Amino acid sequence: MRERLSTRVAAASAQRDATHRHRVIRTITQRAGVHCTVDGRTLLNFCSNDYLGLSQHPQLIAALHAASSAGGTASHLVCGHTAQHAALEAELAAWQHAPRALLFGSGYMANLAVLQSLLGAGDVCVQDKLNHASLLDGARLAGCQNRRYPHADAAGAARQLAAHPDGAALLVSDGVFSMDGDIAPLPALAEAARAHEATLYIDDAHGAGVLGDGGRGSLAAAGLTIADAPLRLITFGKALGSVGAAVVGAADVIEHLRQTARPGIYTTALPAAQAAVTRAALALVQADAGDALRANLHANITRFRLGAAQLGLPLLPSQTAIQPLLVGADADALALSQHLETRGYWAAAIRPPTVPAGSARLRITLSALHTAQHIDGLLEALTNLPRTRI
Repeated sequence: MRERLSTRVAAASAQRDATHRHRVIRTITQRAGVHCTVDGRTLLNFCSNDYLGLSQHPQLIAALHAASSAGGTASHLVCGHTAQHAALEAELAAWQHAPRALLFGSGYMANLAVLQSLLGAGDVCVQDKLNHASLLDGARLAGCQNRRYPHADAAGAARQLAAHPDGAALLVSDGVFSMDGDIAPLPALAEAARAHEATLYIDDAHGAGVLGDGGRGSLAAAGLTIADAPLRLITFGKALGSVGAAVVGAADVIEHLRQTARPGIYTTALPAAQAAVTRAALALVQADAGDALRANLHANITRFRLGAAQLGLPLLPSQTAIQPLLVGADADALALSQHLETRGYWAAAIRPPTVPAGSARLRITLSALHTAQHIDGLLEALTNLPRTRI
């Protein structure tokens, strides 16, 4: 007898409840800097990806208000590509010291586009075991062989490339890993790609804007150029405080993506208003104001890590804005998050399948807008956590 989808859905829901993996959407009714109102309570937000606090910056808000239209109207290849889009692509390419850039509606769509457009049967995608879900899904969509190496193990990546010498090869990694906060061994990955004639593609969603000279990201911080990593992903919804994404890289590859990438061809373009907002953010991150915000952010990271070390808290070894507090059990992570909320702090509990089983955590993220008092208050609240749970 055919299984009913309703039966399958009910069983999956019951399983999530039994394992403390049911997810709940919280509705924010107001934001004010790093404070937000949730369910009638004002919380100090330590789980946002708005690392530089640009999402509420007056210059971005002004760019949005100055827009003459609200919608995207059509795909880029029909009539959705405006002067704002063209200017943003040119400015992104110049910022990244790359020939060209191509806009997408989100980083998820961009990663699907790159892998689907460049790889097929007989090719191989070699990627870090902790890569973002969109990269795993992109390899499945492409129909290529998908080989995963141990986290941050460049030698493991080289072995996988050597084991698959035929067809095209794409070596793919996050620049900054979204759940662990550590940075990929980019020079070693670039060397592995060169040695095995593979193309290196870096998803720099959590590095762009906050790392490297002018905020150019993890590749710039590692001293790598477009010759080392011909393709990189820049997303706008983290440090740039906007929404959308772009793939930046070699001109011939970018043109190929424009012509063939289904997630770009068969969808409506980002509104021109949103492109204008991202242009405003891009100008800020390259200016003195961006340097000052990055200095504040890195000072906050240092203050938090020093304080956590003094408390003996089990942080993962991250030097970025993502500071995961490892807990282990799903139920314990939820309980600790709820405990912090009673003290006025919002730090989300991250559980499988987002992270491996047994590694549930509080994903604490820092912003340039946090003050020393905010960080010290969070540390004091963490001091009073039920110690049996961490």
